[in-house]
Amino acid sequence: MNKVLKLVLITLPIAGLGAVFLAYTLSNRAPPEQQTVAERVTHVSVVRAESRQVSPAIRGFGRVEPARTHEAVAQVAGTAIFVNPALRRGEILPQGSVLMRLSPTDFNLVIAQSSTAIRTAEARLEELTVAEANQQASLAIEKQTLALREQELARAETLFEAGSMSQSGRDAALTSVLAQRQKVQGVVSSIALLPTQRAVLVEQITASQISLEQAELNLARTELILPYMARVSLVAVEDGDFVRAGSTIAKLDDIEAAEVEAPINLASLRRLLRLAAPSGGMPPMDPAAMTNMIRSLDLTVTVNLNIGGDTVSWTATVDRLSDTIDPRSGAVGVIARVDNAYGGADPGNRPPLTQGMFVEVVVAAPPLEGLVLPRTALRDGTILVADEANRLRRVPVIPRLVQGDIIVLTDELTVGSSVLVVPPSPVIEGMLLEPHPDEALMRELATQGPVE
Repeated sequence: MNKVLKLVLITLPIAGLGAVFLAYTLSNRAPPEQQTVAERVTHVSVVRAESRQVSPAIRGFGRVEPARTHEAVAQVAGTAIFVNPALRRGEILPQGSVLMRLSPTDFNLVIAQSSTAIRTAEARLEELTVAEANQQASLAIEKQTLALREQELARAETLFEAGSMSQSGRDAALTSVLAQRQKVQGVVSSIALLPTQRAVLVEQITASQISLEQAELNLARTELILPYMARVSLVAVEDGDFVRAGSTIAKLDDIEAAEVEAPINLASLRRLLRLAAPSGGMPPMDPAAMTNMIRSLDLTVTVNLNIGGDTVSWTATVDRLSDTIDPRSGAVGVIARVDNAYGGADPGNRPPLTQGMFVEVVVAAPPLEGLVLPRTALRDGTILVADEANRLRRVPVIPRLVQGDIIVLTDELTVGSSVLVVPPSPVIEGMLLEPHPDEALMRELATQGPVE
């Protein structure tokens, strides 16, 4: 059989049957199932916006210094005959304690000399009083004698003119009058000198009294007394030492109050004051004016000491600000005062607040009510939320407070809003989200509250 017959009789019929079968199969098969493309869902971590109170606070660190330091300085020179046995570093001495006593011998001698000089001058004044009385009596007698002799001279002149008395007789009467006048003048001169002599004695008494008072003052200065209860920080004298005037023999720190100067950024401090006094206008830049403003506000100040992981706290007040601002850091020294720094001390558990401790100072304004969110939720002035349909929405916000790892909003959101902790990539408005509450972060945010 040739190839043409095979093609006509065998191949073509088989191909025709296959075509018919294929056409039948395609015409009777069910249409293909339609596949719908689903929208992509993005998984995100969210927190629920909850309202609570947060205290705006600023923090700084500094070292403790006593509010007062007594420097015991010798005001007079002398030999130390007594030094308080308790005058040792670290000891606490009560008010009125005698710290040191110098030898009083030299000052007692000056007191004796001055007292003697005063008594001598006073005795001389009494003598002048008696002498003045005697001189006045003598003057009266001499004047009477002069009057008699002048009468005799007048009679002698009359007799001489009448020729009944010689020239020598008249001259003798005149000489007697002149001699008596000289006596009167001598007594008057003596009396005239008495006020000057009395003034000299009064000045001598005054000088001696000044010397006596100075000696008594120096005698009192030989004993150094502690004006208030304090802790000894320096001792520079021992029994038998010669102490020079003006030398420091000891330094003692007041235990009633302590101070800490903590540098705090000026801009942060002004923001805190603005929150503490929202209706008080813009806080001043001048430290002195700012100090007056701070004292008028209801601020809470706490001094914290970390001891091996444990924190010991003291209640304090902002006493004042330092007078200068650091030009490099823009920080101003906030000086916190702790009254009764040694109060409540418990050996082994709670130490007293003593000089040199490195502590934290926390200054807090009254609590602020608002929605507390993690700081990571704020990006370029907006936060991202998942709405009721789990769609992404942008919400522009102006935080009332940015502090540490949190922000506080007061008007932009409602309580219970789902806020994205970290934005997805990319961020597309209206994209579908699958929120997953970050319970651990929400518990952490719940601890952000008023400063205790």
